[in-house]
Amino acid sequence: MPRNLSTASTTACMILVVTVIFTGTAAAQDRRGGWSPAESLTAEQEAVVLAILSEYDFSSLTVEDARTIHRAFKEAGLRKGPVLDDAMRSAGFDPHTLRELDPPGQRRRGDRADGGRRQDRNDSRREGGRGQNRYTLQQATSDRAQLTTIAFAGLAFMTGDLGSDSFIPPGKVADFFGFQHLRDVQSGGLGHNTSFLTRIANNMLFILDSTQKEKLKALARKQTGSIREFALKRFPLMKAFRRQLEGDIPAGSKGLDRAAVMEYSAELYELDGLLSYQRAQVMGSIISSLTKNQRASLDTLAAGEFNDWPEKRDQVDKRSMSHAEHVAVMTYASEMYSWYAGNVESDTYFCPERHGMYFGAFYMKAAPAMGNRNYTISTSLTGNSGDAFIDLLDTKQRPLITGLVSEQRRALNGIVETRRAISAELRRFIAGETADREKVLRLSRQYGEYDGELSYYYATRFAQVHATLSSRQKQALVKLRNLDDYPSRGAFLYSERTRMPRIMNTDFLFGVK
Repeated sequence: MPRNLSTASTTACMILVVTVIFTGTAAAQDRRGGWSPAESLTAEQEAVVLAILSEYDFSSLTVEDARTIHRAFKEAGLRKGPVLDDAMRSAGFDPHTLRELDPPGQRRRGDRADGGRRQDRNDSRREGGRGQNRYTLQQATSDRAQLTTIAFAGLAFMTGDLGSDSFIPPGKVADFFGFQHLRDVQSGGLGHNTSFLTRIANNMLFILDSTQKEKLKALARKQTGSIREFALKRFPLMKAFRRQLEGDIPAGSKGLDRAAVMEYSAELYELDGLLSYQRAQVMGSIISSLTKNQRASLDTLAAGEFNDWPEKRDQVDKRSMSHAEHVAVMTYASEMYSWYAGNVESDTYFCPERHGMYFGAFYMKAAPAMGNRNYTISTSLTGNSGDAFIDLLDTKQRPLITGLVSEQRRALNGIVETRRAISAELRRFIAGETADREKVLRLSRQYGEYDGELSYYYATRFAQVHATLSSRQKQALVKLRNLDDYPSRGAFLYSERTRMPRIMNTDFLFGVK
């Protein structure tokens, strides 16, 4: 929303006055299909752009600000395109940032024939709704979000075990299809409801025909082995990080070897890149084959959100697949929807805890939700617990955690740009083109190096803090963890319980051959 009601009224009046000046011309243009993006804006239209944008501070735009600006442009008859983008830049606004805050796939919801009245009703009855949250890359990579996320991971690591470290949601692998963004922008945090993925996946599968569904099943049969391999390949890193925490350093080493960790992580993420490429190839072919009616049905879904989507029964026969294949098919279906409805920026987006996923933070968040249908995981848990963890540290311990924000910044920025490059390349499949497989794999290795680097920083600093904790601090941290009723018991392959696998000798991650 604009800053206050008077601002909203002022903006509306300015738009009305300037619009009246060129009503005849605009109406004539609208009858011919609207303003052509190739034309120049008239002086009156430029005045409208300036009038709309003058009410906002670009440095502190919110999601709702961006949505209101886009709606005002539409109501003034200003069509999106290069000419409007240039006018925004002239006014000191980056159109790319506006689209990142309010992606076109979500904008449809407020642009319906009802004038967005249903959206307004939804916004007024919910707290923390889609328009009130700033789930953007800028927010995810901000110092504040990163600090509380790192602190939460430190709390989980120092109070957990190898089993809880191994828990990871299946959607965190090959995640270049915008599903995490879709989750985070859903109203009231319902994207983190345990029924969210099932509901959108079944709606997507309901729209697909039998041939299209079979393509997803075939992909699942092809990928389940590699998906399992990815999970198992994480264990050496997790084991090495625990050895660092416990002081189990091999002879001849001073601790974890940064280069070795980065190299191993690069190999792991190359597998992630291959999985991503294969998914994009199949999902892109399905999207290209969608009929007009299928696209219309998907557009209707994209115009709503969780509470608007019908609850469909299971759309694929579980008996015809293994459990792992069924999980994969449901994951593909949900990702294909978010990929269709999103854009490169939503594909690039990640939640703050997406990286350095070896320290048990996901288990600490999700343990109470496992097996509980329709359970919504708190979106404030990470921030609140992270802050409490930092408060428990003394003046010597605290800088070891807070300093990680600047220490990891280069790697984090590299992750953003690498994710964007991979996402853009994979979207070539949606356009009916062929993505460059070797480019995706090369970028994925680079992505893995960055993730390995920041994971190395986390593991070493967490170990330093842990070594200096007093017995009182340790007791306080266990109490803050608050998971006495949820022991990890063994290990996890993603979110499925399993026996602890045999783990290779991890001395090589300490630079010992």
